[in-house]
Amino acid sequence: MDGWRVHEVAGNVRFRVVRPMPQLPPALDAEVERLWQTVQVQMAGRLFNGRVFSADVITPRLVCGHWTEFRRVVAQMRAPELHPLLGVRSLAVGGVIVGPHGVVFGRRPAGAVYQAGEWQLPPAGSVDASAAGPEGTVDVLRQFWAELREELGLDAAAVSAPRLLCIVEHPGSRVLDLGITVRTTLSAAAIRASHAAGGNGEYGALEVVPVAELPAFLARAGGALNGQAEVFLARALGRG
Repeated sequence: MDGWRVHEVAGNVRFRVVRPMPQLPPALDAEVERLWQTVQVQMAGRLFNGRVFSADVITPRLVCGHWTEFRRVVAQMRAPELHPLLGVRSLAVGGVIVGPHGVVFGRRPAGAVYQAGEWQLPPAGSVDASAAGPEGTVDVLRQFWAELREELGLDAAAVSAPRLLCIVEHPGSRVLDLGITVRTTLSAAAIRASHAAGGNGEYGALEVVPVAELPAFLARAGGALNGQAEVFLARALGRG
């Protein structure tokens, strides 16, 4: 994981908005818009320029930041050299669902804007304005439950014992993934059925991998496994 960074967080870490979104100089804003429109063409206009949480300071008990535009996040993904100018470190939640038949993995579509074709630990998604709480607070678990419902068709009642693991910061894009592990009593068949009936198409393939078979699955996935997955698995399963 060359260049990747792991930030330790406490189980009761708080997330707060402490400043407004900074304005961009006209030339930089124009470049952000150019990159955004290029990706919009690729995605047939399906992207929405909503607000997402971007972290400025990360400590184990408090993460402070601001709301930023999703188009700035996309621009920085496409042109990481813009980070010193944009200062975006967008926060996303990422799950580790552990059930009686193993751990849930999903494979992202080949045409995705970010981590296309990679296996990841669902649910996963940017922390957006729907997670905003009173007095500048940000509710990351609210976002996690929303992603669980949208991507896998599962309600919060289907899982239990949420536990925050750590934050993994990606080199280049500077995206921050907050790992959250949960337990479920659902069988692999029930999880697949829920995904097929109520999922939003975020994952073309879904696998429930027995814990004993994880090393073989990870070796088979190889470079198609996203970077934070092994870190989150080690934390969730007590192996690191």
